[in-house]
Amino acid sequence: MYPRAYIDYLVHFHGDRDYFECHEILEEFWKEKEAKHRDQVWVGFIQIAVSLYHQRRQNFNGSLRMMKGAIRILSNHESMLSTLGLDGEKLLRILAKRLKEISAHQAYRSLYLPIVDQGLLQQCEARSREWNMDWWKDSDLKLEAIIHRHSLRDRSDVVAARKESLEKKQSHR
Repeated sequence: MYPRAYIDYLVHFHGDRDYFECHEILEEFWKEKEAKHRDQVWVGFIQIAVSLYHQRRQNFNGSLRMMKGAIRILSNHESMLSTLGLDGEKLLRILAKRLKEISAHQAYRSLYLPIVDQGLLQQCEARSREWNMDWWKDSDLKLEAIIHRHSLRDRSDVVAARKESLEKKQSHR
């Protein structure tokens, strides 16, 4: 019923709180479709995760930018949120409250998406058990590997791809 990527996003979002992984999962899913057929609601969820990632690292400017974008997009797609098993009105209230907290440079605390579909909850709980991950828990603020994941990840494939692209451009000149 729900896309596997969405389930995986929710499990990371409410389990290990690996917001970087949430971003990666949904971005890959979003990009599977041709640009003209991509659904912007996924970008809204990506931006929530990125905002929380930044807030947890006390990058309030980045967090604020992402949360504003998420609210704008999800407000424009509020009717779709119920088809994704969420209470859309409540979600937008939660995000607006978090936006105020970010603006005031308040410290990060875990955020829970208002899942109302029991079937969705069951799918998420089952997936978290498959991964041996606790479901619906607060962030462990001592997990440096998750908190600073973007700076600790292996980027050798990205560096190699950029080098190859540059070499191709130079050879065509």
